[in-house]
Amino acid sequence: MMVSLMSLWLPILIGAALVFIASSIVHMVLPYHWNDFGTVPKQDEVAAALRPFAIPPGDYMLPRPASRKDMKTPAFQDKVNKGPVVAMTVFPSGQFAMGKQLALWFVYCAVIGLFAGYVASRTLDPGTEYLQVFRVTGTVAFAGYGLALLQGSIWFGRRWSTTLKAVADALVYGLLTAGAFGWLWPS
Repeated sequence: MMVSLMSLWLPILIGAALVFIASSIVHMVLPYHWNDFGTVPKQDEVAAALRPFAIPPGDYMLPRPASRKDMKTPAFQDKVNKGPVVAMTVFPSGQFAMGKQLALWFVYCAVIGLFAGYVASRTLDPGTEYLQVFRVTGTVAFAGYGLALLQGSIWFGRRWSTTLKAVADALVYGLLTAGAFGWLWPS
C-alpha cells in the first residue's frame, strides 16, 4: 500500500522550516562562510571604474565572444590572454532587501521536501521504520540541496573550499529533512 503524497504535507513543511532555520544560523551566526567571497583588490577603484557603465543586474562573462566562431579569432584570444577573465553576477544597487530571496528559499526547501516525499511515498509503505524513511528521504534531500553545487567548481572555478562547505551544509539540511519525515511518517 502506497503512502499518499498529500498525507506528507506536514513533514514537507516542517522539514522546510527546520532547514530554513538551520540555514539562517549557518549564514548569520556561524562564521565559516564569511570568506566564501574574496575582496577584489582596490575594490573602491574597481567599483568607480565600473559605475559609469550602469551594468544591469544579471550574469556576465568578460571577455565574451559574439559566437563560438569568434572564440578562435586572434582578437578574442588576445583579450583572454590580457585578462581579466571574469564570470560575475551583478545585483541591483542599494541596500540588500532579502525578503524575496528568503521567501524563495523557503519555497525551494519545500520543493526539495516534496521530491523527497514523492520518492519515499512511492517506495515505502505506511508504518515503515524511522531509519528506512530517514535513509530514503535524507538521500533525496541531500541530492537536491547539494550535488548540483559541485558544478560551480567544475565549470566556473569556484573555490572547492567554498563548494565543499555548501555541500556540508546540504548534508545537514538533508538530515533535518530526513528527521522530519522519519518522525512524521504515516503509520
